[in-house]
Amino acid sequence: MKILVIGSTGQVARALAAQAGKHDVVRAGRPQIDLANPTGLADLIGQASPDAIINAAAYTAVDKAESEIETARALNETGPAALARTAEALGAPLIHISTDYVFNGLGGAPYAEEDPTAPLNVYGQTKADGEQAVLAAHPGALVVRTSWVYAPAGQNFVRTMLRLGSERDQLNVVADQIGRPTEAHALADALLVLAEHLRGGAPGGLLHVTNRGEGSWRDLAEAAVRGAGLETPIHGIATSDYPTPARRPGDTRLDLSKAERDYGIVLPDWRESLERCLEMMGVGGRGA
Repeated sequence: MKILVIGSTGQVARALAAQAGKHDVVRAGRPQIDLANPTGLADLIGQASPDAIINAAAYTAVDKAESEIETARALNETGPAALARTAEALGAPLIHISTDYVFNGLGGAPYAEEDPTAPLNVYGQTKADGEQAVLAAHPGALVVRTSWVYAPAGQNFVRTMLRLGSERDQLNVVADQIGRPTEAHALADALLVLAEHLRGGAPGGLLHVTNRGEGSWRDLAEAAVRGAGLETPIHGIATSDYPTPARRPGDTRLDLSKAERDYGIVLPDWRESLERCLEMMGVGGRGA
């Protein structure tokens, strides 16, 4: 099965290539294609002639989005909408990746796919608008919401905590935001299975896919730092103690029952996937 991935250097795009297995995964990113200026999409898709498309490109700088609204909107809404229109016109199945930040964290998680969205920040709003735009342009598309994604490479929370844990005497990490940390390779495995389902005629819509289990940012930091054999003390703090330009939701755990029931998708517990990630980084197996 040939899968065209929009995005080439991001965490999920790289993980999709690494986990390709029997599939032919072709990545297309800048300068070949840029969702902020999505000209040439029809030519790209036509030449690639994929069996399915996965959009792994997005604007993910949550705080910067507060001041770079138009850029965030172009990459998270108007660009994906153009991709969806083109994929629909060419008859190509499409998976578009979205986020738990479409919810405000106040509604009593876990959130089901049909729960109303209410983003607290520009990033979340552009992703929520992008979901609607993609499904309006391509009703058969599958919008996969995930959360707290990290990987062995790139810029992400786990790598930042490991760097700071080796540089500082102690770490202060937010402990009152709860979610489901998700390792990019585990997510990629699920996306490849979902692409097969779509190609086989499965319906589109909204779907939640994350690692199992739950935790706070402090929990994730503690597990990563200890797993790497570092003894740096990690203190939990409140969101109010760490002000940021963008407001963060408090509890965005996603309900995963639809993915299991309808697609047989069951990712490992996040601690298990984190252990695998640390091993891929060459720092695993050093702590509890």
